[in-house]
Amino acid sequence: MNRAKNKAVNYAAAIRKSGLTLYDAIEVGSPLWIPSRELERLLDKGLRGIPTSGIPNRTRSKMVKSRICENLGYPIPKSFKRCRPRFFGQDFDAYVQAADNLQVWNDQLSPTRRYVLIRPRRDGRIAHVKVVAGTDLAALDRTGTFIQKYQARLILGQAAIELISPFDTERLRSCLSQNHPREFGVSPIAYPTSDSLLPIAELYSRLKGLVGMSFADLGSHQERNRGAGLHRLICEALHYPNYRDDGRFPDVKHQLLEIKLQTAATIDLGLVTPASEAPLDVPKINDAQVRHCDVRYALFCGETDGQVVTLTRFYLTTGRDFLGRFPQCQGRILNKKLQIRLPRDFFTRQTESLAD
Repeated sequence: MNRAKNKAVNYAAAIRKSGLTLYDAIEVGSPLWIPSRELERLLDKGLRGIPTSGIPNRTRSKMVKSRICENLGYPIPKSFKRCRPRFFGQDFDAYVQAADNLQVWNDQLSPTRRYVLIRPRRDGRIAHVKVVAGTDLAALDRTGTFIQKYQARLILGQAAIELISPFDTERLRSCLSQNHPREFGVSPIAYPTSDSLLPIAELYSRLKGLVGMSFADLGSHQERNRGAGLHRLICEALHYPNYRDDGRFPDVKHQLLEIKLQTAATIDLGLVTPASEAPLDVPKINDAQVRHCDVRYALFCGETDGQVVTLTRFYLTTGRDFLGRFPQCQGRILNKKLQIRLPRDFFTRQTESLAD
C-alpha cells in the first residue's frame, strides 16, 4: 500500500493531538500539512450526505466550516475569523456550489491556495467535494479576467534534442538516491521519494527516444486529450505500470516532471512562473521541501496533419533554468471580476486513467 495512503487516515488524529487551531500556520510538506489529494479524500468522505437546503446562508456556511474542522481534527472556534484564506493553517477556502458558476468575491485568486468546492444534490445533501489549486482553476477561465498569467516564447535551437539543465537544482540533488530504478511498481502520480527520483540526466536519457514517435491527434479543441497521448508515451518510456493523470501539477508527480506539448510558438505556463520558489504541495523528501523551481519540465514540439501528432523536438530543463532558455512574454492580464463556469462533469469526473 502506498505510504501516503497510510498517513492520510491519521491526519485528523495528528492535528487533534497537536492542539493547533485552523489559524495556526503549517509548513507545506510537514507531517501536519494535508496534501490536496488527501484533503479531497477526507472531506469528500466526511461531508457527503450532510443536508444544506432550507438553511440560511450564514448558518449553512458556519455549519459546513464546523464540519470541515471536525473532519480535519481542528477544534471548532466559537466564531470564524474573517481572514484569507478562511482555513489559514491548511491554506484553503471553501465554497458550497449548488450551481456551476463559481464566484470569488472581494479577493483575488491565489495561484497556490487550495479551493474546496462542495456540490450538494438537488435535495440539498452534499454529494461531492473537489479540491483544486488556483492554477487548476486557471485552466477553466474563458473570460480573460484572471490575475497575471505567464507565457514564454518557444525558441528553437539547432539540435532536435537538448538537455538545458545538465544537473538538478541543488535542493533536489540532496533528495536523489544513487540507485536508478529501471521500472516502477507504483502510479506515476504517487508522491516522490528519495529512492525513486531519477536525476534529470537519467530522465533525458530515457525520454529522448520519443522524438519521431506519433500518437492520435484528438483535435486542438481537446488539448487535454491531445496532451494525454504524449503523457502516456512518457509513462511507458519511464516504465510505469500504467498511465494516470490527476490533473494536478506536475503531471508525473512521482518524478516531479511537468509535460508540455508544443504545436505553437507560445508556451502557456499558467499562474506560477517556473522559477518560483513557492513550496510545492507534496510531502517533504529527506526533510527538504520541494519548490516549483525544482520541478523538471519536459517540453516536446510536435507537428500534426490533423490525424496524427509526430514529435519533432525535445527539451528538458529545471523550472529554475526554464525562462533562461525560453524568454518570458511581456505583459499581463489583470483580474477585474472573477467568475468561472465549471464544466458540467467537474464534480463527477474521476481521476483519469488510460491503463489497459
